[in-house]
Amino acid sequence: MVRKIKAKRILQLRAEGLSGRTIASTQGVSRNSVAEVLNAAAANSSSWDELKDLTEDKVYELLFPGRSEHESVFAQPDWPTVHKELAKVGTNLKLLHGEYSDQAKATGAAFMGYDRFCKSYQRYVLEHGATSRVEHKSGVSVEVDWSGPTMALHDPVTGRRSTVYLFVACLPFSRYAFVEPCLDMKQESWMLCHAAMFNAFGGSVPRIVCDNLKTGVIKHPAEGEIILNDAYRHLAEHYSSAILPGRVRRPKDKSSVENTVGHVATWVIASLRHEKFTTLDSLRAAIYRQAEAYNAQPFQKRAGSRQSVFREEEQPLLRPLPVVPYEISTWVHGRKVARNSYVTWKKNFYSVPLKHVGATVDLRITSKTLEVYLQSQRLSSHLLCNAATVNQYRTNDSDIPPERKYRSWDPKRLRGWAHRIGPNTVQVIDKIFISVPVAEQGINPALAVLRLSSKYSPQRLEDACFVALQSRIRSPRYGHLHPILHNRQDENWKEATLPPAAEDSTGYVRGSDYYARKTR
Repeated sequence: MVRKIKAKRILQLRAEGLSGRTIASTQGVSRNSVAEVLNAAAANSSSWDELKDLTEDKVYELLFPGRSEHESVFAQPDWPTVHKELAKVGTNLKLLHGEYSDQAKATGAAFMGYDRFCKSYQRYVLEHGATSRVEHKSGVSVEVDWSGPTMALHDPVTGRRSTVYLFVACLPFSRYAFVEPCLDMKQESWMLCHAAMFNAFGGSVPRIVCDNLKTGVIKHPAEGEIILNDAYRHLAEHYSSAILPGRVRRPKDKSSVENTVGHVATWVIASLRHEKFTTLDSLRAAIYRQAEAYNAQPFQKRAGSRQSVFREEEQPLLRPLPVVPYEISTWVHGRKVARNSYVTWKKNFYSVPLKHVGATVDLRITSKTLEVYLQSQRLSSHLLCNAATVNQYRTNDSDIPPERKYRSWDPKRLRGWAHRIGPNTVQVIDKIFISVPVAEQGINPALAVLRLSSKYSPQRLEDACFVALQSRIRSPRYGHLHPILHNRQDENWKEATLPPAAEDSTGYVRGSDYYARKTR
């Protein structure tokens, strides 16, 4: 075929003095083809000096105008529209080929098969420098990672230098980047960065692609199920996302963010290397400014910029943010529900539905709430007790029946308990409340007295109260009653106050047999 002749190479060899026969044998073409090229160059009055700086295609087109053009018998799809439609969720080349063939059938035009359709699209991508969108869909995933290069804060007083780590995120479709500085790479910082990232995007995506770091993935076996960090999994659920860690030692699984980390090193770290920052807020503002400039930089092989593609094509497809902002949480595992249907956290008590008594549950604690989970099921939620309080009870009405609910102690309830023991105990409890200026101040002393009935017995406590009331003590309390019970003074006093046994006036009289034996 004439189109395969390397016309520029033939003219070059001819200029070097080779004959037509030699050129034909060395280039693997016929002598007629060589002659045709030389005749075309002579007809156009084109010398080698005029053509040597042109490309092979330009030389061929100049010598044989119109011969390289190829008219396809098939109807040509609107490739820019195809390229744009591929960015939408759920679309693929198979679907778009079906729509193209249906349109061609409706007009009676010939249409290309699926294989030719795919190859033609790939040729369009290569010729126009467009990024293939078969792999990355708009608004579907975000890739996150820590940057290897770090920055620093400088203390103006001591001159001490502290390391600042950079959290980097990238939306693969638009390549829109987000950068957040942190003082460490701990769990809380990792979570806060994700919350800041979604707020900056103005929405969330269904997939979060991360590395296999311990703050995100506990275990990633070659076979079997991936075990995620509970706090990280809960964050993803809050934003209606799923965590898809990349394979171990496979950085190409998140190539977009890996590439962005390299760009951040130039646009952020290197650009700010001559500045010294003393506060994290000032450094964050500078990083945001540099990241914005990076996102606004025009693409080299694609129309627009990261920022324009994100705002026009990707941001409208993001999922809306939750109404309630995400709160950092701490998980505590393996807490057992007590028989009274409460779980304990920092010396305070929180109710759980009664049917879960004895179950082992997990606690999720935020700055304001405590939630109780049985595996993935949330059983109850409570406002967190103040850190300075102890022995406080938080009860949901639906968790515990009225007859099983905890009731706070008050003077009336304590006197009712004392009445069930005896009048001496009632008198002691009354004296306790009379001796205090505020009734609430007598609750703990009264409880201490009444609880002695559990260790000893109600009757012994009643007797001990009687003994204490007979003494000169104005208001008997635990410190007076406990020694009486411990040393059994209540029992000794009771024996001492019993009336003596009545004497028999008749006495013991020996019978006549006794005296009869003695006289024998």
